[in-house]
Amino acid sequence: MSDIKIIQDTRERILDVAERLFMERGYEGTSMRMITGAAEVNLAAVNYHFGSKEALLREVFRRRLAWLNHERLQALDELEGQANGAPLKPSLVLEAFFGTLLRMGGNESLGGMTFLRLLGRTLTEPAEFIRTFFSGEYAEVIERYKLALIRALPDVPRAEIVWRLHFMLGAMSYAIAGTDVLQVVTGCELGDISDANVDDKVAAQRLADRLMPFLLGGLRAPLPQFLDLSTQQQDASPSSGKRKTA
Repeated sequence: MSDIKIIQDTRERILDVAERLFMERGYEGTSMRMITGAAEVNLAAVNYHFGSKEALLREVFRRRLAWLNHERLQALDELEGQANGAPLKPSLVLEAFFGTLLRMGGNESLGGMTFLRLLGRTLTEPAEFIRTFFSGEYAEVIERYKLALIRALPDVPRAEIVWRLHFMLGAMSYAIAGTDVLQVVTGCELGDISDANVDDKVAAQRLADRLMPFLLGGLRAPLPQFLDLSTQQQDASPSSGKRKTA
Protein backbone atom coordinates (compact mmCIF):
# COMPACT_ATOMS: atom_id res chain seq x y z
CA MET A 1 0.00 0.00 0.00
CA SER A 2 1.39 3.42 -0.96
CA ASP A 3 2.13 6.11 1.62
CA ILE A 4 -0.56 8.35 0.10
CA LYS A 5 -3.17 5.58 0.41
CA ILE A 6 -2.17 4.97 4.04
CA ILE A 7 -2.51 8.68 4.83
CA GLN A 8 -5.93 8.85 3.15
CA ASP A 9 -7.17 5.74 4.93
CA THR A 10 -6.00 7.08 8.29
CA ARG A 11 -7.77 10.38 7.70
CA GLU A 12 -11.04 8.68 6.78
CA ARG A 13 -10.82 6.33 9.77
CA ILE A 14 -10.37 9.28 12.11
CA LEU A 15 -13.38 11.03 10.55
CA ASP A 16 -15.56 7.90 10.79
CA VAL A 17 -14.67 7.35 14.44
CA ALA A 18 -15.12 11.03 15.33
CA GLU A 19 -18.51 11.10 13.60
CA ARG A 20 -19.73 8.15 15.67
CA LEU A 21 -18.33 9.38 18.99
CA PHE A 22 -19.58 12.94 18.53
CA MET A 23 -23.02 11.48 17.79
CA GLU A 24 -22.97 9.22 20.85
CA ARG A 25 -21.40 11.60 23.39
CA GLY A 26 -21.75 15.09 21.97
CA TYR A 27 -18.92 17.48 21.21
CA GLU A 28 -18.11 18.35 24.82
CA GLY A 29 -18.36 14.75 25.97
CA THR A 30 -15.91 13.46 23.38
CA SER A 31 -12.20 13.79 24.11
CA MET A 32 -9.35 13.58 21.65
CA ARG A 33 -8.07 10.60 23.65
CA MET A 34 -11.32 8.74 22.99
CA ILE A 35 -11.02 9.46 19.27
CA THR A 36 -7.37 8.43 18.98
CA GLY A 37 -8.00 5.26 20.99
CA ALA A 38 -10.98 4.14 18.91
CA ALA A 39 -9.27 5.05 15.63
CA GLU A 40 -6.03 3.37 16.75
CA VAL A 41 -3.90 6.40 15.92
CA ASN A 42 -1.79 8.74 18.00
CA LEU A 43 -2.58 12.38 18.75
CA ALA A 44 0.07 13.52 16.31
CA ALA A 45 -1.89 11.92 13.46
CA VAL A 46 -5.07 13.81 14.40
CA ASN A 47 -3.16 17.07 14.73
CA TYR A 48 -1.46 16.45 11.38
CA HIS A 49 -4.75 15.98 9.54
CA PHE A 50 -7.02 18.40 11.42
CA GLY A 51 -5.11 20.51 13.94
CA SER A 52 -7.75 20.66 16.70
CA LYS A 53 -10.98 19.10 17.92
CA GLU A 54 -12.96 22.06 16.55
CA ALA A 55 -11.40 21.64 13.12
CA LEU A 56 -12.07 17.89 13.27
CA LEU A 57 -15.78 18.42 13.95
CA ARG A 58 -16.01 20.95 11.14
CA GLU A 59 -14.41 18.47 8.74
CA VAL A 60 -16.75 15.69 9.89
CA PHE A 61 -19.63 17.89 8.78
CA ARG A 62 -17.97 19.35 5.72
CA ARG A 63 -17.43 15.99 4.02
CA ARG A 64 -21.15 15.19 4.36
CA LEU A 65 -22.63 18.66 3.82
CA ALA A 66 -20.71 19.14 0.58
CA TRP A 67 -22.71 16.27 -0.93
CA LEU A 68 -25.97 17.34 0.72
CA ASN A 69 -25.73 20.96 -0.43
CA HIS A 70 -24.87 19.90 -3.98
CA GLU A 71 -27.78 17.45 -4.16
CA ARG A 72 -30.26 19.95 -2.74
CA LEU A 73 -29.27 22.66 -5.21
CA GLN A 74 -29.24 20.20 -8.11
CA ALA A 75 -32.70 18.92 -7.16
CA LEU A 76 -34.08 22.45 -7.02
CA ASP A 77 -32.42 23.37 -10.34
CA GLU A 78 -34.02 20.36 -12.01
CA LEU A 79 -37.47 21.10 -10.58
CA GLU A 80 -37.32 24.76 -11.59
CA GLY A 81 -36.11 23.78 -15.06
CA GLN A 82 -39.04 21.41 -15.50
CA ALA A 83 -41.47 24.09 -14.27
CA ASN A 84 -40.40 26.54 -17.02
CA GLY A 85 -40.68 29.57 -14.79
CA ALA A 86 -43.88 28.55 -12.99
CA PRO A 87 -43.89 28.33 -9.18
CA LEU A 88 -43.21 24.88 -7.76
CA LYS A 89 -45.66 22.93 -5.65
CA PRO A 90 -44.77 23.28 -1.95
CA SER A 91 -44.60 19.50 -1.61
CA LEU A 92 -41.88 19.33 -4.27
CA VAL A 93 -39.84 22.00 -2.51
CA LEU A 94 -40.03 20.15 0.80
CA GLU A 95 -39.19 16.81 -0.80
CA ALA A 96 -36.11 18.27 -2.48
CA PHE A 97 -34.89 19.90 0.74
CA PHE A 98 -35.89 17.54 3.56
CA GLY A 99 -36.28 14.36 1.54
CA THR A 100 -32.71 14.62 0.26
CA LEU A 101 -31.44 14.76 3.84
CA LEU A 102 -33.56 11.81 4.95
CA ARG A 103 -32.28 9.71 2.05
CA MET A 104 -28.77 10.18 3.44
CA GLY A 105 -29.95 8.24 6.49
CA GLY A 106 -30.43 5.15 4.36
CA ASN A 107 -27.01 5.36 2.70
CA GLU A 108 -24.17 4.10 4.86
CA SER A 109 -21.54 5.51 2.50
CA LEU A 110 -22.94 9.01 3.25
CA GLY A 111 -22.93 8.48 7.01
CA GLY A 112 -26.34 6.83 7.33
CA MET A 113 -28.35 7.40 10.48
CA THR A 114 -25.14 8.02 12.43
CA PHE A 115 -24.59 11.27 10.55
CA LEU A 116 -28.26 12.25 10.70
CA ARG A 117 -28.31 11.79 14.47
CA LEU A 118 -25.07 13.75 14.81
CA LEU A 119 -26.49 16.57 12.69
CA GLY A 120 -29.73 16.66 14.67
CA ARG A 121 -27.93 16.58 18.00
CA THR A 122 -25.54 19.34 16.97
CA LEU A 123 -28.29 21.56 15.58
CA THR A 124 -30.26 21.30 18.83
CA GLU A 125 -27.28 22.12 21.05
CA PRO A 126 -24.73 23.94 18.86
CA ALA A 127 -21.49 25.42 20.13
CA GLU A 128 -20.89 28.97 18.94
CA PHE A 129 -18.14 27.99 16.49
CA ILE A 130 -20.33 25.35 14.86
CA ARG A 131 -23.28 27.76 14.67
CA THR A 132 -21.09 30.10 12.62
CA PHE A 133 -19.87 27.19 10.50
CA PHE A 134 -23.41 25.99 9.71
CA SER A 135 -24.48 29.52 8.84
CA GLY A 136 -21.83 29.70 6.17
CA GLU A 137 -22.35 26.18 4.86
CA TYR A 138 -26.13 26.52 4.55
CA ALA A 139 -26.42 30.14 3.39
CA GLU A 140 -26.84 29.58 -0.36
CA VAL A 141 -29.10 26.55 0.01
CA ILE A 142 -31.40 28.16 2.57
CA GLU A 143 -31.75 31.32 0.49
CA ARG A 144 -32.62 29.39 -2.67
CA TYR A 145 -35.23 27.25 -0.94
CA LYS A 146 -36.71 30.18 0.95
CA LEU A 147 -37.26 32.00 -2.34
CA ALA A 148 -38.78 28.85 -3.87
CA LEU A 149 -41.26 28.63 -0.97
CA ILE A 150 -42.10 32.32 -1.31
CA ARG A 151 -42.95 31.75 -4.97
CA ALA A 152 -44.85 28.56 -4.18
CA LEU A 153 -47.01 30.29 -1.55
CA PRO A 154 -47.73 33.78 -2.92
CA ASP A 155 -50.60 34.39 -0.48
CA VAL A 156 -48.43 33.76 2.59
CA PRO A 157 -46.43 36.72 3.95
CA ARG A 158 -42.69 36.30 3.60
CA ALA A 159 -42.10 36.65 7.32
CA GLU A 160 -44.56 33.82 7.96
CA ILE A 161 -42.77 31.58 5.45
CA VAL A 162 -39.50 32.21 7.32
CA TRP A 163 -41.24 31.30 10.59
CA ARG A 164 -42.59 28.08 9.10
CA LEU A 165 -39.22 27.18 7.65
CA HIS A 166 -37.80 27.76 11.14
CA PHE A 167 -40.43 25.41 12.64
CA MET A 168 -39.79 22.74 10.02
CA LEU A 169 -36.03 22.86 10.53
CA GLY A 170 -36.60 22.51 14.27
CA ALA A 171 -38.92 19.53 13.84
CA MET A 172 -36.43 17.86 11.52
CA SER A 173 -33.52 18.49 13.90
CA TYR A 174 -35.26 16.91 16.88
CA ALA A 175 -36.59 14.01 14.80
CA ILE A 176 -33.17 12.99 13.49
CA ALA A 177 -31.37 13.66 16.78
CA GLY A 178 -32.62 10.38 18.22
CA THR A 179 -34.45 9.53 21.40
CA ASP A 180 -33.21 12.06 23.99
CA VAL A 181 -35.99 14.63 23.64
CA LEU A 182 -38.68 11.99 23.14
CA GLN A 183 -37.63 10.19 26.30
CA VAL A 184 -37.51 13.35 28.41
CA VAL A 185 -40.91 14.66 27.28
CA THR A 186 -42.94 11.44 26.99
CA GLY A 187 -41.02 8.88 29.02
CA CYS A 188 -40.80 6.71 25.88
CA GLU A 189 -37.85 5.72 23.79
CA LEU A 190 -38.10 5.36 20.04
CA GLY A 191 -37.92 1.58 20.36
CA ASP A 192 -41.02 1.61 22.58
CA ILE A 193 -43.25 3.04 19.86
CA SER A 194 -41.77 1.60 16.66
CA ASP A 195 -40.21 -1.58 15.34
CA ALA A 196 -36.79 -2.15 16.86
CA ASN A 197 -33.63 -3.45 15.21
CA VAL A 198 -34.30 -2.20 11.70
CA ASP A 199 -31.40 -1.21 9.46
CA ASP A 200 -30.60 2.38 8.52
CA LYS A 201 -32.35 2.22 5.16
CA VAL A 202 -35.63 1.09 6.70
CA ALA A 203 -35.30 3.50 9.64
CA ALA A 204 -34.69 6.44 7.30
CA GLN A 205 -37.66 5.53 5.10
CA ARG A 206 -40.02 5.16 8.06
CA LEU A 207 -38.87 8.47 9.44
CA ALA A 208 -39.51 10.10 6.06
CA ASP A 209 -42.98 8.51 5.85
CA ARG A 210 -43.86 9.96 9.25
CA LEU A 211 -42.16 13.33 9.03
CA MET A 212 -42.76 14.57 5.49
CA PRO A 213 -46.60 14.68 5.72
CA PHE A 214 -46.24 16.41 9.10
CA LEU A 215 -43.97 19.11 7.65
CA LEU A 216 -46.20 19.67 4.64
CA GLY A 217 -49.27 19.94 6.87
CA GLY A 218 -47.54 22.59 8.96
CA LEU A 219 -46.47 24.54 5.91
CA ARG A 220 -50.04 24.55 4.56
CA ALA A 221 -51.71 25.35 7.90
CA PRO A 222 -54.08 28.36 8.01
CA LEU A 223 -52.46 31.67 8.79
CA PRO A 224 -52.75 32.99 12.35
CA GLN A 225 -55.71 35.36 12.73
CA PHE A 226 -53.51 38.21 13.94
CA LEU A 227 -51.90 38.30 10.48
CA ASP A 228 -55.10 39.42 8.75
CA LEU A 229 -54.50 43.11 9.43
CA SER A 230 -50.71 43.00 9.38
CA THR A 231 -50.71 41.24 5.99
CA GLN A 232 -52.81 44.04 4.47
CA GLN A 233 -50.47 46.63 5.95
CA GLN A 234 -47.43 44.72 4.68
CA ASP A 235 -48.84 44.53 1.16
CA ALA A 236 -49.41 48.29 1.17
CA SER A 237 -46.02 49.15 2.66
CA PRO A 238 -43.22 50.39 0.35
CA SER A 239 -40.76 48.20 2.28
CA SER A 240 -42.76 45.00 1.83
CA GLY A 241 -40.42 43.86 -0.93
CA LYS A 242 -37.44 43.61 1.41
CA ARG A 243 -36.16 40.14 1.99
CA LYS A 244 -35.34 38.63 5.35
CA THR A 245 -32.68 36.05 5.76
CA ALA A 246 -33.30 32.85 7.65
